[in-house]
Amino acid sequence: MKKWIVAFAAFGAVAAAPAFAGDDMAGMNMSMKPAASKDSSNAALTDAEVRKVDPASGMVTLKHGALQNVGMPAMTMAFKAKDAAMIKQIHQGDKVKVRIEDVDGTMTIVKLEKAS
Repeated sequence: MKKWIVAFAAFGAVAAAPAFAGDDMAGMNMSMKPAASKDSSNAALTDAEVRKVDPASGMVTLKHGALQNVGMPAMTMAFKAKDAAMIKQIHQGDKVKVRIEDVDGTMTIVKLEKAS
């Protein structure tokens, strides 16, 4: 009989723990969605200057600011353009705003806008 009481007491203590933890986290957003607004992709654009455009390889060399989303400091580097339309709209010396992401292990320009 003592074993049964101990097991019941242990079960009761375990059952009480989640209720206590739930009270401590009242009001917290537990969703897995980012808290950023719909315009977060625009906020993540980085200033850059086009140094070289190579339509044959689909590569664009950029002198860019820090790319926070991929943990890259400011530097000059070549990136794969997501599509050929990006390459057609830019020329060496253009000031642009870009979003770079790691796409299947390749640093890729996924968004590009000419700076105004």
